Amino acid sequence: MSLFGLGSRNQKTFRPKKSAPSGSKGAQLQKHIDATLGSGNLREAVRLPPGEDLNEWLAVNTVDFFNQVNILHGTLTEFCTASTCPTMTAGAKYEYRWADGVTIKKPIEVSAPKYVEYLMDWIETQLDDEFIFPQKLGAPFPPNFQDVVKTIFKRLFRVYAHIYHSHFQKIVSLKEEAHLNTCFKHFVLFTWEFRLIDKGELAPLYELVESILQL
Repeated sequence: MSLFGLGSRNQKTFRPKKSAPSGSKGAQLQKHIDATLGSGNLREAVRLPPGEDLNEWLAVNTVDFFNQVNILHGTLTEFCTASTCPTMTAGAKYEYRWADGVTIKKPIEVSAPKYVEYLMDWIETQLDDEFIFPQKLGAPFPPNFQDVVKTIFKRLFRVYAHIYHSHFQKIVSLKEEAHLNTCFKHFVLFTWEFRLIDKGELAPLYELVESILQL
């Protein structure tokens, strides 16, 4: 199935979809997510299932939201370019600079597509690190696990903020705003449930976030 009706011509821009560890608790939790999402009740879908480990739940959902944002932005690659979006912004007031604290320690100004590329590479590195996202059932999560998850979600939010501020009209013309809105609603309800993003970070889309939380 191709999102945004752009067909297979954009497939080269997509990263392989990440999946939950096979045969693990992660795979069971993934089935739970799919089942509850299918019910259409997003508030119910984000809640920690009774008796489940919070970190396991955060881990599986982090992979899920990474995949969602990856696909959403991937469908916009021909519209979100270095010339159309020379800086990573969310409206006139907000600009995001990139730093990963390792190879790029001082935040640098980059185009929106470059920022997203850096971000997706960085998230993938975290997801592939078994010391941060353990693959084996029962393996311990590191003490800083929730801090890593919060940073991932904070940065994924920035991609949504850029899409809404810079590309929403294009999405409307593609008749895919309902899909974008559903993905973002799910994202907001999940981050709110587990307090993953500070209120100040939500400012570029605060009215939209508020309307979602009041529904």
